[in-house]
Amino acid sequence: MTTIERIQNRVNDQIRVSPVRVISEKGEQLGIMPTDKALDRAREAELDLVEVAPNERPPVCRIMDFGKYKYEKKKRSGHGAHQIKTKEIRLRPKTGEHDIDFKVKRAIKFLQQKDKVQVTVIFRGREMAHIEEGRKVMDEVIADLAEFGKVESVPSQHARRMICTIAPK
Repeated sequence: MTTIERIQNRVNDQIRVSPVRVISEKGEQLGIMPTDKALDRAREAELDLVEVAPNERPPVCRIMDFGKYKYEKKKRSGHGAHQIKTKEIRLRPKTGEHDIDFKVKRAIKFLQQKDKVQVTVIFRGREMAHIEEGRKVMDEVIADLAEFGKVESVPSQHARRMICTIAPK
């Protein structure tokens, strides 16, 4: 983390300590000077005086365009990073072959968008007596998705649900 990233939002008139060590907008050391003189230099350049290291003795201040810095920081923070979401596909042991294929195609789209897929087989009523049927459905889905993702958590039984998580490759 650079010193600019640790800014305490003390800008211009909020700087109470005098003297301060000043760094120019080009990154050059201007030396130790009274806060008033440093503020005058910043105003001459039509920029802000920002305290970047308040715990140092004397505190370090930088002459910079604080509004531009905040804008660029905000712009960088939300750009480029894909938020990984977990999408769920629910099935039953008696789900038809075509329905499973349709859900698998949807899961493939999720994995191609770099989202995780949670495959859930739900058992109701007397289906609990035939957990192996649900296991067959789960294994079939995992086999179909093997090309597009890897199993992150193996299928496990949680009460009336069998859950497996698949992460994109």
